[in-house]
Amino acid sequence: MNLHRKLCYSLLCLLPAVGYALPKGFVYLSDIDPSIIQDMRYAGPHNFIGRTIEGYLRGTCILTKKAALRLKAIQKQLKPKGYSLKVYDCYRPQQAVNDFYRWSQNKNSTMKAEFYPREDKKELFRKGYIANYSGHSRGSTVDLTLVPLNKRTQESFSTASKLRACYAPYKKRFKDNSINMGTGYDCLDKTAHVFYKQIPRTAKFNRYQLRKIMLSNGFYPYNKEWWHYTLRNEPFKRTYFNFPVR
Repeated sequence: MNLHRKLCYSLLCLLPAVGYALPKGFVYLSDIDPSIIQDMRYAGPHNFIGRTIEGYLRGTCILTKKAALRLKAIQKQLKPKGYSLKVYDCYRPQQAVNDFYRWSQNKNSTMKAEFYPREDKKELFRKGYIANYSGHSRGSTVDLTLVPLNKRTQESFSTASKLRACYAPYKKRFKDNSINMGTGYDCLDKTAHVFYKQIPRTAKFNRYQLRKIMLSNGFYPYNKEWWHYTLRNEPFKRTYFNFPVR
């Protein structure tokens, strides 16, 4: 192999390490605000399916620049109050949504005991817990929570761990570093509905606080999921993207 070919080959090998060009209008959240905590659940096994979801090649948050800048502004407002945002999912490729649907039609119920103990997985689409087309695929929807600045670590998840219902009391479910929101993330259950009444007063207040700051910064909620918010004036209202997260 001559020197020119060796040099070209070396440069090609380096390309994955330095990332790749996102579609125009998209950014990595870490480039906009690296202080926002990322716990990208679909890039690993701690989610309602129990494995990495198709299209997630790396655990990183991608959003439209417009949405990312709004989160940066929210983070600035939260820090003096002693809190940080933590994102669980951001842009989601359409291939991941398709993966959800295929899973709903098979017999895999590995994570049922934590994420949907009281639901039949075949009913999750009909009941609105999962959709064939997700706002996440438009790039301006984000799943998130609030974390105390002095509590950035959390319990590590292992596939061998004993699963605990996502709606169990705060101290008995998976020890996320989120403040008490009444359920864990991606709890496919009625208790995750924003205005569900039979949760502790503290959890109701915390949901209200998250909702208040998100609404005041131009996001609107999905009332079946306390963690789910979409930018009101999103730039790609009718486009569902399918580039991978990497």
